[in-house]
Amino acid sequence: MQTRYLTQKKGQVPHMKAYLILEDGTVFTGTSIGSQREVISEIVFNTSMTGYLEVLTDPSYAGQAVVMTYPLIGNYGICHEDMESKRPWPDGYIVRELSRIPSNFRCEDTIQHFLEKYDIPGICGIDTRALTKLLREKGTMNGMITTKAYADFAEPISRMKGHSVAGVVMKTTTRETYVLPGEGKRVALMDYGAKDNIARSLNQRGCQVTVYPADTPAEVVLAENPDGIMLSNGPGDPKENVEIIQEIKKLYQSDVPIFAICLGHQLMALANG
Repeated sequence: MQTRYLTQKKGQVPHMKAYLILEDGTVFTGTSIGSQREVISEIVFNTSMTGYLEVLTDPSYAGQAVVMTYPLIGNYGICHEDMESKRPWPDGYIVRELSRIPSNFRCEDTIQHFLEKYDIPGICGIDTRALTKLLREKGTMNGMITTKAYADFAEPISRMKGHSVAGVVMKTTTRETYVLPGEGKRVALMDYGAKDNIARSLNQRGCQVTVYPADTPAEVVLAENPDGIMLSNGPGDPKENVEIIQEIKKLYQSDVPIFAICLGHQLMALANG
C-alpha cells in the first residue's frame, strides 16, 4: 500500500510535477527543480539551518540524495567562494521551498541554475518534515526522483532495492598529491573525499598540509616523516574500502599520531578491529 503526501499551494504557478518514490512504497508529489532526468539514490537528510552550498559541494554526499530539513533553501543564492569542492556531489536534492529570487550582495547564481548546470535532479514543495521523520524511524532508504507518473510502482521499487552505492571514495579523492605550505607541523591529509575546509583550517593554524590521494601506499606517506596523519571525511560504506583499511593498518604500525573525521573515524575503527 502506498502512502501519499500531497502538497499543492493555492495560487502556485504550475511547474513540472515531480515524484519522490521510496523503496517502501511511500510517494511524495512536488515540483521538479534542477535537471529533469530520473535518478535512484540513497536518501539522507541534513539538519543545517544555513550553508546549503557547502552541503551540496561536500564530497561526503556522493551517491546520495539530500533532504534539507530547513524549510527555505536558496534565499541567499550561490557564492562560488563558499564551495567545499570544485563541484556539487549529491545525486539529487530535496527541499520544502526553493527561493527562486535570491537576495545577497555576494550572490553570483541561483540554486536552480546551479542544479541545472551540474545535471542534478531535485524536487521541491513536499513535506520534508514527514519525510525526515520517516527516514529517522526506518533508516536510510533508497528512493527515486522522477518526473514520470508511474501507474505501477513495482518496477521502479524493484530497481531501487537493487541499487547500492559503490566506488565513491575513489570518485571524489584528489587525483594527485599537492601541498599547502606552512611553517609549523607537517600534516599528511589522506583525502577520502575531503572538504576543502579541512586542509584550509589546518593550514590556517600554521601546518604544512600534504594532501594525498585515497589509494596512496602507507610507505609513501611515512617516507615524508609527517608529524601527524589526518584521515578525512568522505562518502559511501566504509567497509568496501578494503585496500585503504590495509594501508591504514600499516600507518598504525608507525609512531605517528593519527586523527580523523567522519568516514576517517569509521576507517580508523575498522583498521583497529
